[in-house]
Amino acid sequence: MAAASALGVASSASAAEASSTTSHGHHSFVPDPTAGVTRTLLQENPSPAEGWKTVQTLVEIPRRKESGRHSHPGVEVGYIVRGDVSMEFDDGTTLRLRTGDPFFIPSDTIHNARNVGTVTTMMLSTYVVDETKPLVTTHTH
Repeated sequence: MAAASALGVASSASAAEASSTTSHGHHSFVPDPTAGVTRTLLQENPSPAEGWKTVQTLVEIPRRKESGRHSHPGVEVGYIVRGDVSMEFDDGTTLRLRTGDPFFIPSDTIHNARNVGTVTTMMLSTYVVDETKPLVTTHTH
């Protein structure tokens, strides 16, 4: 299913989590801050506007993990089902979101959802996006 691959569903284990040995024989551990983050596709439907689609996902972020900096080719309308989230934007603003809080992210706005609570965060996110583009574009520093 093309939609599932476009979501960039993260696996629970990642190569970055694997421990590695340095050239000096020292053991190093580089934890992946996004390890265990999942986006489950709940539904995908055509939008009333031609060229757009609506996508709904359940995003789960384990304790002390984050989504990583990313953007969407359209708006994100979200709701915190469970947990505490620090939603950080590239312009320096941060939204503190708790269970029951709604949030809105404008089109193409780079943001990072950081779990700052004690349980796995669950967010219901509905997107209205350009159907020709991937749902998620990651941004590295």
